[in-house]
Amino acid sequence: MSVFAALGDPTRFRLVARLGSEGRLSIARLTDGMDVTRQAVTKHLRVLADAGLARGLRQGREQLWELDTARLAEARRSLERISRRWDETLERLKAAVEED
Repeated sequence: MSVFAALGDPTRFRLVARLGSEGRLSIARLTDGMDVTRQAVTKHLRVLADAGLARGLRQGREQLWELDTARLAEARRSLERISRRWDETLERLKAAVEED
């Protein structure tokens, strides 16, 4: 699954936001304040892991989850490239319209 498809789900996006702001968290902590079960959170975390956005780490008996910031940075760079292309296209369109 692509990064953007994984982030397109609101629950997964919230999980990424929490991991980004709070750092490593257990599934129990990630479930706090969410309207989904631990099982659902686990499933969403697996999707994020498959997309290269998160990884689980064992710490004692607990599994903690963290973001893979390199993959997020790569996605950000892709969005910036797309944005630049759109800006260039809009500038060409504007010049063409003003020419007529």
